[in-house]
Amino acid sequence: MARTRLLLSLINFLALLLLLVAGQCYSMAAAETNILTDQSSLLSLKSSITHDPENSLANWSNSTFVCNWTGVTCAHVRHNYLRVEALNLSHMGLIGNIPPHLGNLSFLVNLSARNNSFHGILPNELSRLSQLMYINFGSNDLTGKVPSWIGSLSKLSKLFLYSNRLSGSIPASICKLISLEMINLSENQLSGKFTIYTYPSFVLLYFSFTLYISVAA
Repeated sequence: MARTRLLLSLINFLALLLLLVAGQCYSMAAAETNILTDQSSLLSLKSSITHDPENSLANWSNSTFVCNWTGVTCAHVRHNYLRVEALNLSHMGLIGNIPPHLGNLSFLVNLSARNNSFHGILPNELSRLSQLMYINFGSNDLTGKVPSWIGSLSKLSKLFLYSNRLSGSIPASICKLISLEMINLSENQLSGKFTIYTYPSFVLLYFSFTLYISVAA
C-alpha cells in the first residue's frame, strides 16, 4: 500500500512537471511567434520599397535581430515579451508604398516616415494599431482621402499628414479623438468642416485649405 501511494505521488509529480515544462515551452514559442510576426511585417514593408538611396535598411534581414534594425525600437510588453514599439523611417529618401502587413505591429506606439516618397493610400489594416499615439507621414506622396479609421485610434495624440496629395473632406471620426493634441493636414487638397469637441489637452491645429471650424461641447 505504501509503495502504491509512493508510485502515485511520483506519477502526479512527473505529470505536474511535464505540464510546467510544456507551459514554459508554449510561452517561449508564443513570444517568438510575436516578435517574428513583427519581423515579417517589417520585411513586407522593406519589400514594398522600390528605392532606398542610402541603403538605410541594409540590416533589415533575418541575420540581424529585428530590434537592432535601423529605425526600429523594441520594448518589453505583456509577460515581458519584446515587441516593436516605434518605427522611424524619416528623412531616408525612401520610395514605395505602405503595405497592409504593417497593421500587424500590434504594440506600435510611434510611427514616423516623414520626408520620403511613399505613395498610394494608407491601408485600412493600419486601423489595427490600437496603441498608436504618434503618426507622421508628412512630406510624402500619399493620395486618396484622409482615412476614416484614424478616428478609431483612441490613444492618438499627434497626427501629421501635411505635404501630401490627399483630397476630399476630413472624416468626422477624427474630430472625436479625445487624446488629440496636435494635427497638421496642411498642403493637401482638403476641404470641409472640422468640429472641435471638448479636447482636454488640445494644443495646435495646422490647416491651409478651405475649412470651416466649429466648436461643440
